[in-house]
Amino acid sequence: MLSEVTLRKIDREVAKYPASHKQSAVMAALAFTQDELGWLSKDAIAFVAGYLEMPPLAAYEVASFYNMYDLEPVGKYKLTVCTNLPCALSGGVHAADYLKHKLGIDFNETTADGKFTLKEGECMGACGDAPVILTNNKRMHCFMTPEEIDRLLEECK
Repeated sequence: MLSEVTLRKIDREVAKYPASHKQSAVMAALAFTQDELGWLSKDAIAFVAGYLEMPPLAAYEVASFYNMYDLEPVGKYKLTVCTNLPCALSGGVHAADYLKHKLGIDFNETTADGKFTLKEGECMGACGDAPVILTNNKRMHCFMTPEEIDRLLEECK
């Protein structure tokens, strides 16, 4: 199900733990799997669980708890806007509303062309830099005014 490159990445994470605790690498293994497949299907989660010799339900519990894991297909660009209270008070809600308007979608929706998915996120640890938008769980954008959001959307095209 996964490429040799991804399996090697998982093996490097597994090697950081005692042999009897392979499951400790589950978060990294799920992230690598999602990077390769685009999202985490139940089959992908079960594969990771089998690879780490843990119950599939335990791996699913991890994948369903954290919002960085996608249990359904997402667009090419997943934009996660922090709307936790400090960010909300500093423009996070306005940034989210602006994105909703610009993209024509709501939270947990994907544009018709499959390019953008909009998600609502919890604290990203950058309250002083609000509003904050995370792209594809990898790149954080701070101080996201409407002009900065327009630049980000243009960059993604």
